[in-house]
Amino acid sequence: MKNDPKSQVSHSTPPRRVGPRRGGHGPGGGMPLGIAMEKAKDFKGTLKRLVRFLRPQLALLVIMMIATVAVTIISVITPNFTRQILNALQEIIDGTADRTAGIFLIQNLFILTLSLYLLTFIMELVAHLFGNYVSAEIGKNFRNKLREKLERLPIRFFDSNQTGNILSVFTNDVDAVTGSIQQSLISVIQSFLTIIGVIIMMFVISWKLTLITIGILPLYILTTTFIAKRSQKRFKRQQDELGNLNGYIEEMYTAHHIVKLFGREDDAFEKFSSINGRLANEMKFAQFLSGLIRPIMEFISNIGYVLIVVIGGILAGAVNPLLIGDITIFVTYHRRFMNPILNLANMINLMQASIAGAERIFNLLDEDEEVLESRLEHFDEDHFLGAVDFQDVEFSYTPDHQLIKHLNLVVEPGKQIAIVGPTGAGKTTLVNLLMRFYEIKDGEIRIDGIKSTDVSRQELRKLFGMVLQDTWLFSGTIRENVAYGKENATLEEVTKACQQAHVHHFIETLPHGYDTILSEDASNMSQGQKQLLTIARAILYDPKILILDEATSSVDTRTEAYIQNAMDFMIQGRTSFVIAHRLSTIKRASVILVMENGDIVEQGNHLELLAKKGAYYELYQSQFLKPLV
Repeated sequence: MKNDPKSQVSHSTPPRRVGPRRGGHGPGGGMPLGIAMEKAKDFKGTLKRLVRFLRPQLALLVIMMIATVAVTIISVITPNFTRQILNALQEIIDGTADRTAGIFLIQNLFILTLSLYLLTFIMELVAHLFGNYVSAEIGKNFRNKLREKLERLPIRFFDSNQTGNILSVFTNDVDAVTGSIQQSLISVIQSFLTIIGVIIMMFVISWKLTLITIGILPLYILTTTFIAKRSQKRFKRQQDELGNLNGYIEEMYTAHHIVKLFGREDDAFEKFSSINGRLANEMKFAQFLSGLIRPIMEFISNIGYVLIVVIGGILAGAVNPLLIGDITIFVTYHRRFMNPILNLANMINLMQASIAGAERIFNLLDEDEEVLESRLEHFDEDHFLGAVDFQDVEFSYTPDHQLIKHLNLVVEPGKQIAIVGPTGAGKTTLVNLLMRFYEIKDGEIRIDGIKSTDVSRQELRKLFGMVLQDTWLFSGTIRENVAYGKENATLEEVTKACQQAHVHHFIETLPHGYDTILSEDASNMSQGQKQLLTIARAILYDPKILILDEATSSVDTRTEAYIQNAMDFMIQGRTSFVIAHRLSTIKRASVILVMENGDIVEQGNHLELLAKKGAYYELYQSQFLKPLV
């Protein structure tokens, strides 16, 4: 099983992975989140849950909606004042109305119209300002909840999901939801009220012409419904493919040197092109289908426009004729009648993407969390001994393959325990169970006589420091990286730890010393230097129990000597577990455990195991021509 960077040096390292885990007895990787389906499972349920999520912002949403309602009502009634102005002008020109009274009416209507437009501007500004604020707050709350959720998820979840796919939920899906909230609420309210208001105003002008507009309404609805049903799947697939693309890019970028080493650039680009092509196809189909709505509805509207003009012309010469203002503004209302329907259609498409994103978010929030903690006891660090006891422990990554069966192990306080064995034997699994990165199936693990499950994970992991083969350093200064496990560490403490880790001299040769900025993957340092920094971090953290997982396997022999000296310093007086392939590094261990297929097949010190000429002897012989006792 590949080591988990989450446990790099101290208990508090945040989850950070490089692609899916593979190999060993781990549960495997590369499977996409179990939250991307062909079609939204529960559109209505997700929508209701999203509405409940908006409750903390209810007051602001109400203000936004009130402002939107005011804007919509004003925008519906102001054309009617324009109609009255046009009709008054026609009557003055025709001589059918008093000129003075007509001009006075026109002036008042003009001032009223301008005042309403000014009020509309203010209300629209309020609606959008509050809408932007609510949208930003919802996005922040979603990201906070997702981040908190990731802290409570078991390591098993990260083993079976691509990092890029998880990040896609944080970015693309959250943006899809928050970006549509303001647009959707404002547009839906405006569109719905506009349709009702326009129909009322058209009836006020001419019920006969209104029947024409209402008569083509079913064509609008049928068109929108027909296209929306077919675009829904495409928008969902678009979000899924976007998540797949992000996951693949993240995976390939973090391993770009491996891709180049094996000359697989063309293969990587081919797979990228395949995913990118699928995404492009889904986007094209989704946008094409949604793009059909406006031209089709424009065509339907134009048919209605022609009918209104013809019939309106006929009615203009009737006994009770329609005036120029009536016909002109009715045509305006007819045009405005189509726009909110188009907006509703667009909002339906936008809501499809939004609900698809919300469903992925909620499914991630619904993932099974780690087993609840009992929090019954705590460790007395002042009198901590470091005794570890595995009692009949059983564990499996998958139900059909049990890795560890009836494992029993007693570790005395302050002893160095070395664990050796072939790849996949369960060495790293053993220490992961000790720190509760995975939960055992049966049995007990006790530390100082206290069951590990009776202590919170956070308190339990405070006891451990861990140095892995795969170093983890973040973008920041050397001082910040070394002091990561200990808040408020002084420069003197950091310097002392680096001296004990034999990396102080190298740091002093740098132009900025301990204030040197490391790149994101610390590519401006050698592998050995990075490993020494992680050891310095563990020394500064001063853990009660130390775990060293292949800490020297990827460095040269000289650096290995430095690391070995630093490790010898660290393990003094504390219980330590050392996982190693280089048997020369663990000859002085108090007890050496030899593991095969999850079982401890041999245990003893170096000389005792060589004398047995069993599994350890064979491993040692494979590394040395003859035993060097």
